[in-house]
Amino acid sequence: MPTQIVTPENNTVFSGNIFIFYAFDVGDDINFKTLEHSQALTKVPYHAPKYFRNYHIPMAIELPHPHETSGCISAKLHHFGVISLIYKIPFNSTLEELRADINEIDYKYQERSVSDANSIFKKIAPFVTKPAFFHLRNCYPVIQVDHDKSQAGHKLIETHGTTIASLLRFETQNLSANQMKSILSSAQEYYRGDLIIIDIEAAFLYDPDYEELLEIFEFANIQQLELQYFDRLLNQQLSAVYDSTLINLPWTKYLPFSNIATHTMLELGRLKIDISVITERLANSIKLTGEAYYSDIYELLVAKLDVNNWKASVAHKLEIIQDVRAIYQHQIDNIRDSLMNVLIAVLILIEVFLGVLHLIK
Repeated sequence: MPTQIVTPENNTVFSGNIFIFYAFDVGDDINFKTLEHSQALTKVPYHAPKYFRNYHIPMAIELPHPHETSGCISAKLHHFGVISLIYKIPFNSTLEELRADINEIDYKYQERSVSDANSIFKKIAPFVTKPAFFHLRNCYPVIQVDHDKSQAGHKLIETHGTTIASLLRFETQNLSANQMKSILSSAQEYYRGDLIIIDIEAAFLYDPDYEELLEIFEFANIQQLELQYFDRLLNQQLSAVYDSTLINLPWTKYLPFSNIATHTMLELGRLKIDISVITERLANSIKLTGEAYYSDIYELLVAKLDVNNWKASVAHKLEIIQDVRAIYQHQIDNIRDSLMNVLIAVLILIEVFLGVLHLIK
């Protein structure tokens, strides 16, 4: 087992906060207009960052009462069926002590977030299309350390890099040199003295202006959640394509006036439009032109959260489903054409037979 070498740097006490971003997918759509009119929840003022486009402005709300003082500093509803929560947990300890406590903190707020999100869901369920608590949940923690002008960011890596790397992976022991190198390779020092490390499970912020970055972390977490949800939904559609109830249709469904195939294709078309609109709007909701710092952080987040691969997976599965169902529709059309030809032939034979009977008489 690796041993922790105690040095004066290990005993350095840091202050800061752990921000935990949660996102819950609870339905297809939230009707903001009727929800506001109902006054089921208390709406609070929300000033969206200048880089958010209008079609992604969420509704900021208060947690329904009664609720415990949970450290929830933000609760928002997103029109595409998502509840997002942000928790702020202050700390004043060494990074080694924080590393020892991080899993307990994570578990505690996982439970609390479910309870808080459920209290919101109960209020909004009547205004949600296809409500369910919950389809999918995402979480992304950010460890923010208060900035000290006397200590540059790169020095933190030199003195505490080992602890920071394991902290970002929720490990209580030091990681291997290769793992540590992989995690710390994403470290960014945009301005003199700051430090940002973004990893697949968490991020580390050492920046006096960190508040302006919180919305980007929240948005990226939501973006990943929705892509994962659509990917799972499309997996279900792929399974349905091969389901016996779709393949072994009763013979009546092949009759010319049966609309089962048309309905199936329309259903796929609606699904494709819904997914395409939401994914495109999410992809284009942030306009970071001229904001090099925010743009770099967002791109790094997208890479670490594998957003582009999730997006590619969704697009690929949409193509597969469309191709398979198009073949399925083509087969039904061929069978219908054959049935029509048989019916025409039968009608001609009946007409000939009746003509022969008329001549015999």
